[in-house]
Amino acid sequence: MDETDFWQLIDETREGAQGDPVEHADLLVERLVERTPDEVIDFARLFEARMVRAWRWDLWGAADLLLGGAGDDAFEYFCCWLIGQGREVFEGALADPDELADLVPDFDDEEDGDAEELGDAADRAHEQLTGLPLPDLGIRPKPGKPTGRSFDFDNARIMEERFPRLWDRFGG
Repeated sequence: MDETDFWQLIDETREGAQGDPVEHADLLVERLVERTPDEVIDFARLFEARMVRAWRWDLWGAADLLLGGAGDDAFEYFCCWLIGQGREVFEGALADPDELADLVPDFDDEEDGDAEELGDAADRAHEQLTGLPLPDLGIRPKPGKPTGRSFDFDNARIMEERFPRLWDRFGG
């Protein structure tokens, strides 16, 4: 599986789920079990590589605004959700997290921003196919601390300066 296949699978299953992250994960598992175990492992590697790329302070700050607060687990599930939104949203958010104000115009903090199940889809599919857990992917785990410079998510002035469009919609 290559990157194009990865994003196509994400997009097709998201569209089929009509925005429901649990249904999205279930559809993804259904589609992955139609593939070989090696392809499922490839998918898992591609997913985890994107999780590592997203594990950044600036993106965490944006998630904190969107969600009205985000601890470690909430940020991890947000990163899963962000990948689930597809390549355009994911890459746009990494280029400039404040772009999320435009990339996800219908964001609802009660329904969006949490897709823990997507992070487990490859594990579930691999276990269904082989009866075994995913092998070690050889990808370094998320660092203990995100990359980039940390900043105070509770400082309204800093958050407004860093994320002016998100602040207009979700801050204060």
